[in-house]
Amino acid sequence: MANKNKRLISLDVLRGMTIAAMILVNFPGSWEHVFPPLHHAQWNGITPTDFIFPFFLFIVGVSIVMAYAGKMEMDKTIVYKKLFFRGAKIFALGVLLGMIPEFDFSAIRVAGVLQRIALVFVACTLMFLNLDWKQQAYLGLLLLVGYWLMMTLIPTPGFDRPMLEPGKNLAAWVDQYLLPGKMWQDTWDPEGVFSTLPAIATGILGMLAGQLLKSQLKEVEKANNLMVIGLVLTLWGLFWAWFFPINKNLWTSSFVLVTGGTAFSFLGAFYYWIDVKGNSQGTTPWVIFGSNAITVYVLADILSLFFYQLPLDGQSISAHFMQAAKSLGMMPEIASMVFALCFVLINFIPAWLLYRKKVFIKL
Repeated sequence: MANKNKRLISLDVLRGMTIAAMILVNFPGSWEHVFPPLHHAQWNGITPTDFIFPFFLFIVGVSIVMAYAGKMEMDKTIVYKKLFFRGAKIFALGVLLGMIPEFDFSAIRVAGVLQRIALVFVACTLMFLNLDWKQQAYLGLLLLVGYWLMMTLIPTPGFDRPMLEPGKNLAAWVDQYLLPGKMWQDTWDPEGVFSTLPAIATGILGMLAGQLLKSQLKEVEKANNLMVIGLVLTLWGLFWAWFFPINKNLWTSSFVLVTGGTAFSFLGAFYYWIDVKGNSQGTTPWVIFGSNAITVYVLADILSLFFYQLPLDGQSISAHFMQAAKSLGMMPEIASMVFALCFVLINFIPAWLLYRKKVFIKL
């Protein structure tokens, strides 16, 4: 039986799982002992961890449709003002988190995860408010094809041919000129300016999924369409990878389609199982995480200072944990993952308190 509540439980669950996964992979007990699937691909290729960030951007796109569909008739000036203010807050918060705890303004990093979320959120919301779904789809396709052609046909300045190597590609060259301060690596940044263009296409895919969910189709048809579209996009991305490798750091067009297609399929399956069939048992923890997703992400960064940098008897809490696990004969990779799981549970506590008091923070 379909859930009568207009709010999609499946979307909250998917968002909550994504945030929990972000925390899990970002905060192991030791970076020297991490199972390969919990690492990002070093360059070309993809691991389960590489799906997390594009999943969140996809969810941002879906959420835009759910949040702004009722604001189409409002005064655009008011809507734009709130939109840009919210985007600026998220962007500034990302920059601020990157400075903690030293606050060294000479080494400020302008690019980052929250910064990219802010840019995708603002760009996609503007499109949703001013373009129909077909125009959004065409613009998304234009971004993907244009990015592919520019990255593979324009010679990297300083070289005599197009290149897709770390720090030796068009995106890295553009970012070196446009990004003030430091980058994640000396010559490139995975959340740079140029690669944010195809990241916007990831958000557009989410908006298309959201508009399908808001359509007049029957619920089962919506679920089926989401999963079929997801499969088609994924296969298309795998084919495109022969010409433009799957690469998270460059956010290549093939990466957008493979991860976006997978997100389509996951949302369709979750929507069918939870919202259509009414199987919501066991979803509450994920809904709690998903209800204040960005807040939990920010809190995790702040709490990590206590667990990773506060010295206790000369070393951090994480180092003490790994040492204790080693003395018990625990495999280092398992100990590192256990620490990460514990850290996820620790972050669940403030998320649960906020949810219990019905406090939903919109950054």
